[in-house]
Amino acid sequence: MNNTATDQTCEHGGHTSGLFKSSAHVTLHCLTGCGIGELLGLVIGTLAGWGAFATMSLAVVLAFVVGISLAAVTVMRNHGLALGAALATVWLGEVASISVMEIAMNGIDYAVGGVQAGSLAAPIFWIGFGLALPCGYLAAWPVNYWLLTRNLKHCH
Repeated sequence: MNNTATDQTCEHGGHTSGLFKSSAHVTLHCLTGCGIGELLGLVIGTLAGWGAFATMSLAVVLAFVVGISLAAVTVMRNHGLALGAALATVWLGEVASISVMEIAMNGIDYAVGGVQAGSLAAPIFWIGFGLALPCGYLAAWPVNYWLLTRNLKHCH
């Protein structure tokens, strides 16, 4: 990868795309890991009867664990790196992206009332999570674009 935003490309499934599309793809990949960890934390906290902040704290921790793990496994598989090398490759970009994503997602979920629902059967639980996902994506996309332009994040 070179350092210019107009020339930067990433390989995805045999085709090359521009930086705009690459950052969208990288953000979707990040949202996948983040969303899985977030949902696990919300489900566990809600089923355990925890309060909103304890539940969100668990969700954030699991979002980081799953998000960074997914990125590291992808880099290990695609580039043949060992775990330590893969983590060294992805940690900075993932931490920045996941941090912004989690702030947006938890802020929206809390504002909507999803994390306070108290039951997985409550529609507001799923509405809050459903609204949080696209908001997290939209918040993290410019961060990932910027990280890619600075070679601080790489296409997996």
